[in-house]
Amino acid sequence: MNRDEWALGRRHLVTGLAALAATSACSGSGAPGPGASRAAPGYPQAQWVPASITNFTPANRPASHPVQMVIVHVTQETFPDTLMLFGRPGYRASAHYTLRSQDGYLAQCVQEHDVAWHAGNSTYNWRSIGVEHEGRVDEPHWFTDVLYERSAALTAAICHRYGIPIDRRHIIGHNEVPGADHVDPGPLWDWPRYMRLVAAAF
Repeated sequence: MNRDEWALGRRHLVTGLAALAATSACSGSGAPGPGASRAAPGYPQAQWVPASITNFTPANRPASHPVQMVIVHVTQETFPDTLMLFGRPGYRASAHYTLRSQDGYLAQCVQEHDVAWHAGNSTYNWRSIGVEHEGRVDEPHWFTDVLYERSAALTAAICHRYGIPIDRRHIIGHNEVPGADHVDPGPLWDWPRYMRLVAAAF
């Protein structure tokens, strides 16, 4: 990465995080407030923090390709570093959504009709929504109650919008994608709990 790319990536991050901070201030809490719905193009509770155009494929889903699954990820990075990387030109990876561990705060980085590069498998990328969770697969303290709850509400909304069944064939981990070389969300991710929360929020 050269100096110009680094600077552009930081500019994306600073702009996005400034918007996040402003929204938090308006709402009086760490959760997205009413202003977030004007910025986020897909999910009203998310703040729009766009990925670089070099890190996803513009598309016209579901007209061009049906959205058939949600893929769950863990970042292995902090929330701000993840947003910085997605915003960095040439990083060649992104996800539609990223959640912060401490409070479930939610950033949307790619519009749902576009194809985020998150699964490591182009067929799965074209037919899925990618949801990143701040944390590390071997450190359980990242998987907070609010992270599970807000992620489950997001996944339930996605499933409702696209008619995705709420089961483990259609809501999967990155490690379950054919050909994937990632282990996330890892053995500490509580799948039974998560699926119960998704079903309850649907």
